[in-house]
Amino acid sequence: MPDRTEVFLVDRSLPSERLDTYLRRRYPAVSRGAVQRLLEQGYIRVDGRAVKPTHAPRAGERVEVQWPEARPAEAQPEHIPLDILFEDGALLVLNKPPGLVVHPAAGHEEHTLVNALLHHCAGQLSGIGGVARPGIVHRLDKDTSGCMVVAKNDETHLALSAQFADRTVQKVYHAIVCGELLRERGEIRAAIARHPSHRKRMAVTDHAGREARTGYCVLERLRGATLVEAVLHTGRTHQIRVHFQFMGFPLLGDATYGQRQNRRFEELFGFAAPRVMLHAHRLAFIHPRTGKRLGFEAQRPADFEDVLKALR
Repeated sequence: MPDRTEVFLVDRSLPSERLDTYLRRRYPAVSRGAVQRLLEQGYIRVDGRAVKPTHAPRAGERVEVQWPEARPAEAQPEHIPLDILFEDGALLVLNKPPGLVVHPAAGHEEHTLVNALLHHCAGQLSGIGGVARPGIVHRLDKDTSGCMVVAKNDETHLALSAQFADRTVQKVYHAIVCGELLRERGEIRAAIARHPSHRKRMAVTDHAGREARTGYCVLERLRGATLVEAVLHTGRTHQIRVHFQFMGFPLLGDATYGQRQNRRFEELFGFAAPRVMLHAHRLAFIHPRTGKRLGFEAQRPADFEDVLKALR
C-alpha cells in the first residue's frame, strides 16, 4: 500500500493566519471542513502534537499529514455512457453533456457524473479528505457542457488541483451572449463575491470580492446575439456568467443572471434557448506523471449548434 503520510516544514511564520486556512491553500483539493476534521481527529500534527485549526503557523514547525484510508463513497455506481476524450492510469478527460449534474446533492442523489465515474473507474478513485470518490478536480454547472479532467488517485488529484490553484491550466469556453458586443476582443477585470442577498448567486463587488479576470473575443455575430470565446484566467464560481452580466450581455438562456434580457430577447426574436449557452471548449494542463502538456477540445453539443443555426 502506498505511503499516505506527508511531512513538511513551515517556511515562514504567519501570526495572523489560521492553520486550517494555511493547509487549505497547500491542499486546494481538500475542503476546509475536511482539513478541520483531520486536525480534530489527530491525523494532522504539528511538532508531533495535535493542535487546533486556529493554531498560527510558525517558521520551522514540522507538520505531519496522515491521509486516512478512504471510506466507501455514499453514491452508488451507475452505468451511464461517458464521452471519454483521453484516459490512462492516472486520469481521464471527458466531454460532459449538458444537463448532467456533477455531484450528488439533495434532489440529485442519482444519475450524476460521480455515479457514472464510480462505475467507470471501478475502484480507481481518489480518496482525498477520507472519502472514496472520483477525483473531481474542478466542476461544471449542470447546464454547462464540455471538457473536464478527473483524477484517479490522490497524487494526481493534488497535482492537478495545484495547477488550477496556480492558474497554469488553460480553460477556454464558447458562449452565446444576449446582444451585439461592440468590441471584437477585450478583458473583464472585476472582483466576484457571494451575492449579499441571494446566497446561491455570485456578483461583481467593489469590496470583499476575490480577483476575477476573463478574456474574450468575438467568434461570430448572430441575430441579436454574439458567439464569443472566453478564456478564464481565474476560476471563480459562475465567473463567465457573472462577468458578461456585469458588461450588460448576459448569457443566452441564463435565467439566474440574465432573466430580463432573455425575456426581452424572446419577445423580439420569438426564440428561447433550452439552457445556459456555455460550453467548455478547450482544456490544457501538465500531466502529473509524464510532465507533458496535454490539450483537449470538446465538440459543441447538438443543442448548442441548433441555437447557432437558428440565430444565423
